[in-house]
Amino acid sequence: MPDNPPPAQSARSVPSAPVILGDEPGSFPYSVLAERHPAIIRQVRESFPYGPEQHEALDALLASCTKGVVEPLPADAHDLDRWSAWGMDAYTGRSWFDVPWLWSESHFYRRLLDAVGYFGPGPWQGIDPFRPSKLAELDSRETDEELAALDELTGRPVAEQATALLHGSLWGNRADLGFRLSDAEAEDRAAVPGLVADDTDTLWTLLGGAGAAAGTLCLIADNAGRELIPDLLLIAHLLAHGRIGRAVLQVKPYPYYVSDATTADVVDALRRLTRAPGEAAAYGHRLWAAMADGRLTVRAHPFSCAPLPYADMPDDLRAELATADLTIVKGDLNYRRLVGDRRWPPTTPFAEVTAHFPGPVAALRTLKSEVITGLDADTEATLVAAEGRRWRTSGTHALIQVSSSPG
Repeated sequence: MPDNPPPAQSARSVPSAPVILGDEPGSFPYSVLAERHPAIIRQVRESFPYGPEQHEALDALLASCTKGVVEPLPADAHDLDRWSAWGMDAYTGRSWFDVPWLWSESHFYRRLLDAVGYFGPGPWQGIDPFRPSKLAELDSRETDEELAALDELTGRPVAEQATALLHGSLWGNRADLGFRLSDAEAEDRAAVPGLVADDTDTLWTLLGGAGAAAGTLCLIADNAGRELIPDLLLIAHLLAHGRIGRAVLQVKPYPYYVSDATTADVVDALRRLTRAPGEAAAYGHRLWAAMADGRLTVRAHPFSCAPLPYADMPDDLRAELATADLTIVKGDLNYRRLVGDRRWPPTTPFAEVTAHFPGPVAALRTLKSEVITGLDADTEATLVAAEGRRWRTSGTHALIQVSSSPG
């Protein structure tokens, strides 16, 4: 796929609310930069028997991202021009805390891969530093239990199956490995009944049904493992029941944000399904066949790892997404990129901040960062009264939001 990086700020950006920085001590973005990133470096260091070169590079990254400044990529970096277009030249020499949080977070993972030799050349080239955690999650007891539940679900009415699989895809985001590093109790808390926003009926309308032509669904994936499997199960159900004729799964071209899905993670998830007992294996084999005949395809566009909002997507990606009857954007990071990582008033209309998108778009997201749009005033007031600001980042609330007007 052509690589067509956009400028750091495009005419399509929506500068109507302040961009979120990580410079406020005690804020959630500050805690990610000051606490979560060092924890991730420790996790990566312990996951592989790296040599002195990698350990020294990890030490240097730890010092840089916590107390230092953004440094330029090496002159021979394969993606130097891309990152220059994505804002690196403007942010070089500034504290990681004083540049846009979305940019700072994304650049951290790019530098982490450099530190462990992912981009090579060398023996560690192409080795995913997060792979041990991803595989452990796939092989966990929790995954076994979730797959076993498919046996009972299969006997239920089709509409009930669809709803269960949609909610499985939505709440599967709570399995995010990076989130658990900074909030180990997130999965143990009971999910609050209901959603802070729920456009489920509109979503089903856009996915067709009886008498409707089966169109194309694009799903922009978030995490691997226990989130990616529910995404794949939802796709399998929609294909099997004629709600869609084709699915395009957008993943990351390289490891990103600890647990974000790559093509290798899709293959691991499919193998996990086909090896499972009962109905899970049937889902896996149907998905495998869909890959073989082109009803399910995987894409990995370079912009998937860009530190920019989707308003700044390049023209080739925009043209591809415009062909989808619906694009489902999964997860918290993708939501931030979809609406813009800004301090929107929570009642800002979702359709307004996604008007740049080239077609109908739905967000399925468990709330794990402070960005939020599309709430009604009463819902916001109730949440604030009960929890202050914690409801935005606790992972116990979720939303399904849809904008059906193409950009």
